[in-house]
Amino acid sequence: MVQLKIIRVAQEGLAGAECVVRRTGVSHSSEVEKVASDIVEDVRVRGDSALLELGWRFDSAALSSLEVSELDWESAVREVDSASRAAVEAAAANIAAFHEKQRRESWMDEADGKLTGQLIRPLERVGIYVPGGTAVYPSSVLMTAIPARVAGVPELVMCTPCRKDGAVHPLVLFAARTARVARVFKVGGAQAVAAMAFGTESVPAVDKIVGPGNVYVNAAKKLVWGHVDVDMLAGPSEVCVLADEMANPVFIAVDMLTQAEHDVESAAFLITPSAVLAESVAAEIERQMERLPRREILRKALDDNSAIIVTESMDQAVELANLCAPEHLALMVRNPQSMLDRIKNAGAILMGDHTPQTLGDYFAGPSHTLPTNGTARFSSPINVDTFLKKTSVISYSREALRDSAHHLLQFARVEGFEAHAAAVEARFAEDNE
Repeated sequence: MVQLKIIRVAQEGLAGAECVVRRTGVSHSSEVEKVASDIVEDVRVRGDSALLELGWRFDSAALSSLEVSELDWESAVREVDSASRAAVEAAAANIAAFHEKQRRESWMDEADGKLTGQLIRPLERVGIYVPGGTAVYPSSVLMTAIPARVAGVPELVMCTPCRKDGAVHPLVLFAARTARVARVFKVGGAQAVAAMAFGTESVPAVDKIVGPGNVYVNAAKKLVWGHVDVDMLAGPSEVCVLADEMANPVFIAVDMLTQAEHDVESAAFLITPSAVLAESVAAEIERQMERLPRREILRKALDDNSAIIVTESMDQAVELANLCAPEHLALMVRNPQSMLDRIKNAGAILMGDHTPQTLGDYFAGPSHTLPTNGTARFSSPINVDTFLKKTSVISYSREALRDSAHHLLQFARVEGFEAHAAAVEARFAEDNE
């Protein structure tokens, strides 16, 4: 039986509820950090030799080369059944259409002898990490690669663990082909991050690494950040359901289970002012869980990391949801759209009875690579801007510089930088001769 906590704010106080929903940033044990650090350094120094040895150790004894050949790629793609092809292609179209609306253009503003502007350029090469091995994540390929393509990134490379037979799952390769990934390498874990960060004989160095992974992948991302950019340090999946007394307990329960089944570290919350709904959802979770194959994972995730919180009002429920800043926020209230202005922090907001998180994970269009562990307070999902860099442009005429010179000199001398002042005065030295 699930030991899902039910916290009643009226009886137990607000502080306890705040403590439960407040997610903290990703942290790693010293052991994880040491293992990741050793792997990163080994790959940096020994390149492909280290990657092959680590591949034999963690993935497949049959691994003889790192890159998926064109012949193997074409053969794998032919294995994909028509239903899977149709699902991948339909999802890819939705993802592309959504991200096309995020396109940005360079701009210039010129007036009175002053020109300022911004050049917006895509990154040259992006590395995508896709978890794999025993699992299959074609959706992660689409959700990372397609926004990069829409941004205009000219080259995408991908690292993913191979199966025990030394091959990459055909559906993952089909998704990569659909998203126009240029090259795929059979490399997983922290070693994949290191390879893309520093480059090896086979794997090219990239400008940015994106994509979800386990604790070792996250630890490696943290280690290489600064040498390359990374998207985020993603933690376990999480959902917060904000519901009123009219919400359907069956839908709430299954949506909480949707995220909890990912991992024992996942979290699921229901925040509602309705005590009746809270009890109904707790019972419904117990009923539904018994027929799910991952119930041992679900039980631990719900017992250890999850809760139902009964608030004193809907206003208080909204405050707690914003404090939670969840990866997924499900609005199961009478008029969810009217509540949007009150939601400050969430990776993705799913509104109404007929918008399960499954839509966001696979199909609707927005990338499912979302901020977790409360980082939605200050960060965003993967989007077109993730793959762009901005360069400022400035040009002043002599007259425009003269008009600003007294302000410039004031700043320079207040801050104690006489050369800054001299750089301005030198432009007008001939006026004083």
